[in-house]
Amino acid sequence: MGLRTTISERQRRLGYELKHLRERAGLTAGEAAEHINMGRVQLSQIETAKTTILTPRLHELCDLYGCTDKAYVQALVDMSEATGKGWWSAHKKRRSLDALNTAELEANSTALRMHQSMLIPGLLQTAEYARAIFATPGLGFERSEGALEFRLERQRVLTRENPPSVHAVIHESALHMRFGGTEVVREQLLHLVELARLPNVTIQIYPFTAQTYPAFSGNFVHAVPGVPELGTVLLELPVGLTYLGDRTGLDRYTKMFQHLAENALAPIDVSLAPEAHSVKDSLALIQHVLYTL
Repeated sequence: MGLRTTISERQRRLGYELKHLRERAGLTAGEAAEHINMGRVQLSQIETAKTTILTPRLHELCDLYGCTDKAYVQALVDMSEATGKGWWSAHKKRRSLDALNTAELEANSTALRMHQSMLIPGLLQTAEYARAIFATPGLGFERSEGALEFRLERQRVLTRENPPSVHAVIHESALHMRFGGTEVVREQLLHLVELARLPNVTIQIYPFTAQTYPAFSGNFVHAVPGVPELGTVLLELPVGLTYLGDRTGLDRYTKMFQHLAENALAPIDVSLAPEAHSVKDSLALIQHVLYTL
């Protein structure tokens, strides 16, 4: 079998985890390979995700490294045996690897935590709002109808069977950005309120009046699978996406999101009677912005 020329984030992460386990066990690649009767070069190629690993060999490595967490080991097996195919496969020739990675990570998540400072998060956007963003020069988005179609298809994760819990903290700035004009923004804000009706969706607004704001956090999505240690933080940078999966990074962004959620306004809750709403909750702020449009 030839070496991979394109490596998905799932494949890269599997290799990273195996290397992390080996180093934690205090073994060199050569020592570990010799223990399971494998060539050092082959193990190095597995750790760099250039080639696959058979399930029995993966179990051998985990046993050698002293990894006894059955759920974690099974998750590694699932990552190794996964084909990477899904609805996004039909877009493989037209979408970037980052876009495909994002769709796969979302599809395999049990929870999605997201923070945006200037835009409504992609999973929560209306078609017209997304189209206006794609058409805006200088933002770095793919400017094609196919990109819009892909984004809208990603949103099906919100309403699929057994959907992930989705928690978004959106800075108030994003509510005031006029992408597409007043009517497009109005439709988008009303769409946020409608999405908040879904039992798996929580939306909070971080107001200008909040005392603290971890601005250094930037925009990010924390995709959390069934085994949280295998979660991934997607950082949105001008040059594209950066993926964080090390324990320190995951812990940092978990705490950062907790800080954002604790200091944001109370979530949108459309089940309450109008008179029960606090003047300082997320729904009240959205309604205020709608009034000013």
